[in-house]
Amino acid sequence: MADKHSKISEKERYKLKRFIKELEDFKGRGTELVSVYVPAEYDLNKISSHISQEQGTATNIKSKQTRDNVISALEKIVQHLKLYSKTPPNGLAIFAGNVADREGQQDYQVWSIEPAVPLKQRLYRCDKEFVLEPLRDMLIDDEIFALVVMDRREANIAMLKGKSIIPLVSANSMVPGKFKAGGQSAARFARNRELAAKDFYQKVGQMIKDQFFESKDLKGIIVGGPGPTKYEFVEGNFITQQLKDKIIGIRDLSYTDEFGLQELLEKSQDILAEEGVVEEKKLVNKFFDLLAKKPGMVTYGKDDCMNQLKIGTVDIVLISEFVDEKIVDEFMDEAEKLGSSVEIISTETREGSQLKDLGGFAAILRYDVGEQY
Repeated sequence: MADKHSKISEKERYKLKRFIKELEDFKGRGTELVSVYVPAEYDLNKISSHISQEQGTATNIKSKQTRDNVISALEKIVQHLKLYSKTPPNGLAIFAGNVADREGQQDYQVWSIEPAVPLKQRLYRCDKEFVLEPLRDMLIDDEIFALVVMDRREANIAMLKGKSIIPLVSANSMVPGKFKAGGQSAARFARNRELAAKDFYQKVGQMIKDQFFESKDLKGIIVGGPGPTKYEFVEGNFITQQLKDKIIGIRDLSYTDEFGLQELLEKSQDILAEEGVVEEKKLVNKFFDLLAKKPGMVTYGKDDCMNQLKIGTVDIVLISEFVDEKIVDEFMDEAEKLGSSVEIISTETREGSQLKDLGGFAAILRYDVGEQY
């Protein structure tokens, strides 16, 4: 199993998402946006010296516009580093550049964040966009996906955690080739071939069960491979129903083995992206379902949600992403006190729009409070 990330609170997660979202849309006209990552416990003076040296090196950049933008961005970072007497406990990430909307204009900005978990990577880069992957990696939680690639010859099973494919087990089948040996009738050969295939499918199903049946972190299973084998496997009774219910996608592939696993990941980006949205939809739909059937189990509106949060009746509060950050912070601070959860809901789905139209605040309660009203 891969090492688990350090836990970050919902408030820290929200702030990090906001920070990433603010920076990810900026695009440089050349390689002029500067990203600097300072690892935890690294000497900040060495970073300052390095950035100062890079200012001298940047004078060799051929494009005057890019040269001026890089030098100015580096100067912003040098000045910003002076605010710190030493490296913060978890390190520091700094970003600077000319983010003016129009070419020829100047709007030099600098951003920094002290991450909630220790930075392990030292990085300096000038590019057309800010380097945000190390921060995005911090948002990866303990949820995993199972990747299964197979045909009638072999099967490979891996775990996907974040963007890392971790191979787990593989197996080769005993299914004969398509051409029968002499002295055997075609019908008998075909029967034996199908029996061998079913034995192989059962073996694969057992392998998946052994790896994932007791995993509380398994979010979904994606199956892929060349030809019809993957469909025969999924549609047959070769995998326990509890795991079968977690199959979220089937993909046609050109390969099996490690190439197949990588291909499956590449062809499943739409599924993986949708999974986060699906969870949001489920929560909003649960709220509206309870509102219709058990109204005492929910509340909505900013004031009512906050009141219920303060007396400890809230299980989870749903807040639309359009809500002001300061108000979200207030809700998160209050939620932390009594162990409630906060979920920020996108406005890009129909369900998210419904929440926005409701005022942007809704809460699912721990028990029915209907009698109190």
